[in-house]
Amino acid sequence: MKKKNCNLLLPLVVVALLASCAAPERYPGEQWDKAVVPEDFGFSSEQLAQAKEYTSTLNTAAVVIVSGGVIVDEWGAVDTKFMTHSIRKSFLSAMFGKYVSDGTISLDHSLEEIGIDDDPPLTLTERTATIRDLLKSRSGIYHDALYESQRMKDLKPVGLVVRPGTHWYYNNWDFNALGTVFMELTGKDIFGALEEDIARPIGMEQFEADDGWYVTGEESIHAAYPFAIDARDLARFGLLMLRQGRWEDQQVIPAGWVYESTRYHSDATLYECDGYGYMWWVARDFNTYPHYPAVDLPDGSYSARGAGGHHMLIIPDHDLIIVHRVNTYERGNRVSAEEFGTLVHLILEARL
Repeated sequence: MKKKNCNLLLPLVVVALLASCAAPERYPGEQWDKAVVPEDFGFSSEQLAQAKEYTSTLNTAAVVIVSGGVIVDEWGAVDTKFMTHSIRKSFLSAMFGKYVSDGTISLDHSLEEIGIDDDPPLTLTERTATIRDLLKSRSGIYHDALYESQRMKDLKPVGLVVRPGTHWYYNNWDFNALGTVFMELTGKDIFGALEEDIARPIGMEQFEADDGWYVTGEESIHAAYPFAIDARDLARFGLLMLRQGRWEDQQVIPAGWVYESTRYHSDATLYECDGYGYMWWVARDFNTYPHYPAVDLPDGSYSARGAGGHHMLIIPDHDLIIVHRVNTYERGNRVSAEEFGTLVHLILEARL
């Protein structure tokens, strides 16, 4: 009889013992727990004060910093609901996970198979694009789309004909059509599903389905789906993602989906960024551009971003979430990616 190799088993026993002794993960209850002093969670009060002072020179409306499931520091209008802009896309990506896992949605179904088209109609080649291609922003469909910024219009590869899945372009047609796909295949309204599937299970304090609305127009039959949310509720979503879709004893988003959707799938050089997943921006070292200017972030970090300077940055290596909001209801208010990157650098420098 073959002898067991006890030397190989020993490290597993040690890991198990360490895991059993580890402190339980913390989650907010009805309200967030807040650090009495940042030093209790490994941050310098003095250096965080410098980060706060820096934001006073910007159009920053609110900042929330979460580590260990606790708000280490926060300032500004943290409980005011601001526009999400394109952060909406990362929420929708997360919402797909449950329905992909239970078989309601198959990522390899083509638009032709599920009856998705537009006006004017898509070409035969465009209809071969799959749901997965849309999630990666690789559909090859450059149809007019709603809610496009001028930059998106300027960078759109009009006239380019490519095989779906082969070319990355940050494409609002893909993102908006995914909203239609979600509603048609699940039979649910996006905002109702967001409240039911995510907001309630993680105890969001303010978000409700009525905070969302649909933007329609002549450019396309596929509506955009923006909504408003406050910084603390956005941080709850960030903590859910950081914890691999788990909230206490409930798996709200399948862990495999969190991994798949936030890993590197595409080079985002076209947008002067490093990488892109399934409607998440993904850190990838050695690409042409950094995840944000003015700061180095470890691979595995990822972010949701909205026009004007809305950011939710998740850094698993540091067990850290940084939420940044801007009052973009006021015309002209914005914080640049470089300014936010500088803020992130200051916050990381505050780690003891």
